Amino acid sequence: MTTELVEQKVRETLHAVDLDRVRAPGDLVERVMRRRARRRFSQVAGTAAAVAAITVGAVFGFGGGGVSDQDRPARPAQSPEGWQPWRTDARGAVERGCLVDGSALYCAGSKYDAAKFDANTGELLWTVKVNGDGGFGADHPVAVRDGVFYGYRNHTAEKGQDGNYAPGTDLMAVDTDSGEVLWTVELASDNRDDQAVLLIDGAVLANAPKDRTLSAVDPRTGKVKWRHSWGKGIWCDRVVLSGVPYLLCSPETKKPGLTDVLRLDPTTGRTTKVTALPGRQQIVGTWGDRIVLTRMPERASVVFETEQQKAGTERLTVIDNSGGQTPLSYPVRGTPAAKALVGDRLISVSRAGQASSYSLTTGKTLWTVPVGIKVPDSEANWPDLAKPVVSPHRNVVYFFGPDGDLSGLDANTGERIWRGHVDAGKHGAMPQALLYGDVLIARSGSRMVSFLPSLGD
Repeated sequence: MTTELVEQKVRETLHAVDLDRVRAPGDLVERVMRRRARRRFSQVAGTAAAVAAITVGAVFGFGGGGVSDQDRPARPAQSPEGWQPWRTDARGAVERGCLVDGSALYCAGSKYDAAKFDANTGELLWTVKVNGDGGFGADHPVAVRDGVFYGYRNHTAEKGQDGNYAPGTDLMAVDTDSGEVLWTVELASDNRDDQAVLLIDGAVLANAPKDRTLSAVDPRTGKVKWRHSWGKGIWCDRVVLSGVPYLLCSPETKKPGLTDVLRLDPTTGRTTKVTALPGRQQIVGTWGDRIVLTRMPERASVVFETEQQKAGTERLTVIDNSGGQTPLSYPVRGTPAAKALVGDRLISVSRAGQASSYSLTTGKTLWTVPVGIKVPDSEANWPDLAKPVVSPHRNVVYFFGPDGDLSGLDANTGERIWRGHVDAGKHGAMPQALLYGDVLIARSGSRMVSFLPSLGD
């Protein structure tokens, strides 16, 4: 590409950027072109990197009190081959959430139960229309594996005698190339949380056909391979380690005795008891081949929770696949607003706007610092923060608020090394942050922006 074509592309990109709420001068385009000439972006970083870097500068403004280029640590970015900055308003296709798989972005919205986008360009490739009145909320797509997309949809498009659409939720499997629905399985209820459907070795584990029953279905046909059920008065949470499902089962009573940890053979469903823990346990997440749990307060009682808050700690237990237990105490600093387990790091944000990183390996808090964005002061002030995401290559933790503000903290020190803003549209849209290589995709409601944050590289 010639120098003239590069400059033309830069001008087009800058003019297309929405500068809402950004303190940028009116002659931004010409200033950027002069700056580009001085720094010789096309010779140093290549044409694609030049356009990407300038685009991010336009979206988030130059200067503004941030860390200077000379003070920032060098964090070279690697954008995926063929990627270019993009933004889209895909109403009805993305509001319920998205996931990245390879060079594709899969989403669900109010009009489409599945939509596939090109993660490099933002182009919409195919859609699966909703049944009935469609889907709402944050029941994001489940997963993608071996050319099959798994997601939720209403069981029927038929209306009942009362004139309303009949309840019911299906797990559906969709061919990722064509967008064709391969099969559906009706779930036990309209619960669409992270445990309703899980991928295991050779099957999809679904909460079906009734509560207290799990069915392992063939990923290509939807036919049941085996089922596992448990009795009344017991509830089992579930998690997967390296393709193997585990259940955490405890009595549904005010004062539960023990939580049994059971391993299910992914081929046969045969159950083996691994260990037991006191009280009712809640799954925090997985760490390699280990499950991280926290003890829940007794039902209809706030005594346990209050005692933990006064003590300033939350008790965690790490269980390995052989049943070995490691107790940990995680320091709690105020009411949590968001939490994510990434590797051995537990990243949390308090309602007071403090972000912390806790190491499960050392049992120590690595840092606690201001998160750098506005945090809703209570759960009632929906929408809340997006779940934090970590870029392993650039070693940065990203935070995204409902007002469109973004913050990037050094994963080792907590130092804020980047900040930005995207137009979040109407207030009330739940934000989501996704990573595509080093590229950040920020979604708020139906709006998505894909860009490469400039961290001083």
